[in-house]
Amino acid sequence: MSSPSVNTSLTSSPQKERDSKERENPDENYDQFDDDEPDLHYGSTSSGRKRLFSKELRCMMFGFGDDQNPYTESVDLLEDLVIEYITETTHKAMETGRTGRVQVEDMVFLVRKDTRKFARVKDLLTMNEELKKARKAFDEVKYAGVS
Repeated sequence: MSSPSVNTSLTSSPQKERDSKERENPDENYDQFDDDEPDLHYGSTSSGRKRLFSKELRCMMFGFGDDQNPYTESVDLLEDLVIEYITETTHKAMETGRTGRVQVEDMVFLVRKDTRKFARVKDLLTMNEELKKARKAFDEVKYAGVS
């Protein structure tokens, strides 16, 4: 039995069409590009959303062992993941507790089973309280010295 053969001369690909056009019109400008990929500008996504965390993510990636100037595609992918996580967590927090409002307790409730996240949230909340007390004490000393 013979295998069916495909006549490649009848099937045309975009590359073959471009090659034949170049042979027909060699004087034409070669500055034309394919519109296969959308234009991506540094600092924005294909959807036009501005990149919010790219500088911080680049520094974090370097701190965790990546190159000092990581690939833009890697940073963009990581930022997409971060924004997706923040969005999902915020939506879950809005459904927890008072519907439509995000409160600190709701965020703590969501991360309670993840020990690393829970410990970090607890540390940040403790540090925030300490900073508030320090600012209050500083303001009291500042205003007490003025009178």
